[in-house]
Amino acid sequence: MAKGENIFKRKDGRWEGRYIKGYELSGKIKYGFCYGKTYKQAKEKVTQAKAALINGKPIPSSGARHRLGYYCDEWLRCMKSKVKESTYIKYEGILEKHIKPKLGECFPLGMSTGLIESFTSELLDESKLSPKTVKDILVVLRSILKFTAKQTPGVFPQIEIVYPKEKKKEMRVLSQEEQTRFVDYLLEDMDNCKLGVLLALNSGLRIGELCALHWDDISLRERTIRIQATMQRIRDTSATSEAKTKVIIGTPKSDNSVRTIPMTKNMESLCKRYRDMEPGVYILTGAEKFMEPRALQYRMQKYTEDCGLDGVHFHTLRHTFATRCVEVGFEIKSLSEILGHANTTITLERYVHSSMELKRSNMTKLEAVGL
Repeated sequence: MAKGENIFKRKDGRWEGRYIKGYELSGKIKYGFCYGKTYKQAKEKVTQAKAALINGKPIPSSGARHRLGYYCDEWLRCMKSKVKESTYIKYEGILEKHIKPKLGECFPLGMSTGLIESFTSELLDESKLSPKTVKDILVVLRSILKFTAKQTPGVFPQIEIVYPKEKKKEMRVLSQEEQTRFVDYLLEDMDNCKLGVLLALNSGLRIGELCALHWDDISLRERTIRIQATMQRIRDTSATSEAKTKVIIGTPKSDNSVRTIPMTKNMESLCKRYRDMEPGVYILTGAEKFMEPRALQYRMQKYTEDCGLDGVHFHTLRHTFATRCVEVGFEIKSLSEILGHANTTITLERYVHSSMELKRSNMTKLEAVGL
């Protein structure tokens, strides 16, 4: 039984791949043969043999080469000293959950664009992963293939990786009426946690940045907030720990995320009421014990339910802050730096949401020129 061009399943259960190896003087075709336990393995060997013939190289022996899974592990080992612990664990998860189970047994020289397209389709259609998640997996795979190409003797195949298109989501932004209602709620029976949420709404802080924020990071004299740490919960890979996850505090998301944010006078006044002069005290708790992002998300859910706000998450505050800034004519470069972005393109594409009121206001400007 054949599956694909010149690839057959033998009676002994193996797959046999056939390719044109050359021609006899009579013009008769000379065939070469490759074998594998699966169709995919046979196909890889045939592709590799054809590539070797085209480039005038000897046909490599598959038994002498490592499979992709080996190069995945080597790549990850090299990355350990180059990236943050959280990034390393993310990479490790992508390899163990997706890349190695599906591609780990492949021979690198036998891989092709078609194989990667099939892998992408499996992730999207069978595993039901989002385009964003699949793109993250493919970015890691591309890096591994580049690493493998440098380590692998012979001509490495030209492989094109096409990232799936992400559907642009309309992010939730509080209207001015909703924001006023939410602020009034937070000001009533204020505590440290509500103060922190207000701080995020008025400065665009990420949830991890707020959870890691100490009173030492706020200068009432300069009226600024210094962002130099972030908190997150990650998988615990230590052999001695019984817990599956752990909370870590490290440097922010990127170099641009280390920043100083000016405060409004209203926020300065609120901070003065709750300022604790003890060193090492967290803003959200008023104590040396922190509140982790997951706990803050639960608090946020309660706050929004009490206010009757639907579809609001903590990151909604960041989008709302950016949108309000644009509505009042904020200079985009300054806004980008306050949000901790690498460039203004990220700010404009991801965080600026023009309200209908602002659009209508801009359209009325045409009336000034008679249009």
